[in-house]
Amino acid sequence: MRDDDVDGNAKRVLEFIQEHPGCHLRQVRKELEISMGTAQYHLDQLEKASRITSTRRGLRKHYFPAGLFQDNEKSLLQVLGQETARDILMFIIEQRHPTQTDIAEKIGVSTASINWHVGRLLELGLITEVRDGKFKRYQLCGDPRYLMSLMKNYYPSIWDRWSNRLAEMFLSMSGGDEQ
Repeated sequence: MRDDDVDGNAKRVLEFIQEHPGCHLRQVRKELEISMGTAQYHLDQLEKASRITSTRRGLRKHYFPAGLFQDNEKSLLQVLGQETARDILMFIIEQRHPTQTDIAEKIGVSTASINWHVGRLLELGLITEVRDGKFKRYQLCGDPRYLMSLMKNYYPSIWDRWSNRLAEMFLSMSGGDEQ
């Protein structure tokens, strides 16, 4: 399937995936206002033609343009596309070593829900768990600037909301290094 072979809904689906890597079936269906069967059909055809790839996490299959992302980038983009997991990740970056209770209080989600999301973030290797007495504290694996770069490029509306908070956080981090 060449570029000129893709038209109509298939083209719309492909363009949506290129603009929203890590999206899932229901998101494609809802945003493009097409039926579930139409979305499934075009996703399947695009995947068979090697125009897109997918990864399965739990019950959801997430779609990406073929050949653009490594596995760790796919994991990050999946998380950035989910509000609660993204909020948890951002809070961990801001606070550096919060506990589950800290996260639950700040985000306003039950501890059980936080536990589930944190488990997924740990499983994906995006955060690590550090024992501090009887508490478990969490920290980001890798450089937060890499995460911010993906957010800026693929989730600009989220980036716009977070950019001021993140700029202040990076300024405080760089100021803390000089002391």
